[in-house]
Amino acid sequence: MDTKSLENLNSLQIDVLREIGNIGAGNAATALASLLSDRISMSVPLLNIIDINEVATSLGGPENPVVGILMEMSEDIKGFIMLIFEKRFLHVIIKSLLNKDLKGLENLSEMDISVFKEIGNILAGSYINALAQLTGLRIKISPPDICADMAGAIMSVPAAMFGMIGDKALIIQEDFIGGEHITSHLVMVPDIDSLNSILKKLGVA
Repeated sequence: MDTKSLENLNSLQIDVLREIGNIGAGNAATALASLLSDRISMSVPLLNIIDINEVATSLGGPENPVVGILMEMSEDIKGFIMLIFEKRFLHVIIKSLLNKDLKGLENLSEMDISVFKEIGNILAGSYINALAQLTGLRIKISPPDICADMAGAIMSVPAAMFGMIGDKALIIQEDFIGGEHITSHLVMVPDIDSLNSILKKLGVA
């Protein structure tokens, strides 16, 4: 039987999606460690399904400064995926890859933005590749859009976009632990047909 929304998922379906998040996070940690030339471990992912309008609260509150990378999914899976990091993650990346100190989120250069977009491509690709390999579905992601601002402002535009698909979002929270302890959130909103395709391919529809 097809599910009607993310909130109707049963415990088995949630466990299967959590395992995909776990595999994706492992790939992401490996990619991040290679980029930063550092050993990076990760926590066990926490998977939650929450109202889209409550995402900013789950990110530490509407006024918490964060960096967001938004991409659209297409081909067999349609919807949106967004990676959200604590502000200091951007400082760590810029210091490690460009060997300079970032003065503030409002002064990002074109090179800073280009580097972080590439990080977004790599990390989002880690999750998408895990999902594609386990389901056999074709999934393409658009070039990333990056924004650095308070969580409430970051989520205002994508929340409207997500809302056209559904009112719930799947959020995977992970802690990457290396030279720095960095918390990341992956917000994924597939449309209902795509969600059902994923569940059927995984044998838990």
